[in-house]
Amino acid sequence: MIDAHQHFWRLSRGDYPWPDESVAPILRDYGPDDLRPHLRRAGVERTILVQATATVAETEFLLKIAAECDFVAGVVGWADLSAPDALPTIDRLRRDPGLLGLRPMLQGIEDTDWILRDDVRPALAHMAGTGLRFDALVQPRHLGAIATLADRHPTLAIVIDHLAKPRMGGIARPDEAWAAGMNALARRPNVWCKLSGMVTEIGPDWREADLRPFADHVLAAFGPARVLWGSDWPVVDLAGGYDAWAAVTRSLLSGLDQAARERVFSGSAQQFYGLS
Repeated sequence: MIDAHQHFWRLSRGDYPWPDESVAPILRDYGPDDLRPHLRRAGVERTILVQATATVAETEFLLKIAAECDFVAGVVGWADLSAPDALPTIDRLRRDPGLLGLRPMLQGIEDTDWILRDDVRPALAHMAGTGLRFDALVQPRHLGAIATLADRHPTLAIVIDHLAKPRMGGIARPDEAWAAGMNALARRPNVWCKLSGMVTEIGPDWREADLRPFADHVLAAFGPARVLWGSDWPVVDLAGGYDAWAAVTRSLLSGLDQAARERVFSGSAQQFYGLS
């Protein structure tokens, strides 16, 4: 198994506006030794380490961890894609073979179409040309912009984090606009989706029935070949923890055959991120 989405942070580094007191249970340092027991119990062998704050310094910190950690397969970092020095910054970061992709934190940017701005296009083209992947930390309001992005850069590999964070919990069926937006993205062959972050969108009182319509929709739209499983640890500790999420995901995927389950739990991440 490959966990395609997990975080580490060291708060004393001083560049984390989040986590904050609003998520007090996870307002502490997290590193490889904290995650290792969860991986062992779940049967996970490798992970993708994803940035948690919008600084190049944190990306460099994560790359150092990846170089020293036996289970981290690579890093999705951050760079200011609109900066005048975006291309040299990206080139400097990608000299480290651990860098697999970049993630602008679009959910925190007020301008929904920021990613389509002219000053961002050269960096996106450079990412596509150098094989870096694009993690899309988005909300449903961004789905149209990501579809345009995918059309503009058809060789840029894009993955939607956390199903784009639709409203879940206590509703019988997904919002029609979200469902249509995800269907539209799935028609773009360069767009993938992470099965991650679902329980924290609901909270600790989630039920499997809350999750199933959304998981089923994503699997039907993208197919197991373009769906990656991720824990979103340690954020998942706010809503039951790693073990509970791994267990309910196995249940959500129980209707698939073994090859399809293995694709979601391993093969898709291996292909998307270009892992050996």
